[in-house]
Amino acid sequence: MEAPEHGALTLVRIIGVILVVATVLELGLYWAECWLHKPEPVHVETLPVVIRVIPALLGMVVLVKSRAIAEWVTEKLDL
Repeated sequence: MEAPEHGALTLVRIIGVILVVATVLELGLYWAECWLHKPEPVHVETLPVVIRVIPALLGMVVLVKSRAIAEWVTEKLDL
């Protein structure tokens, strides 16, 4: 694997990890918002959780298909 391909693979993996970590943080903030709501806690609803999980699923797909995505990027950019 040449340097540009390795760099593209690293970039794709970083993007996938960022999507997963951002989703975990967003879900944690949503849970804290529901739990610490005043005057009484609010129940965590499923639709907002499902909507917030979509980026994590995309991040997992990016991590699984990272080599193919990196090859596609290097091909498109002619690196």
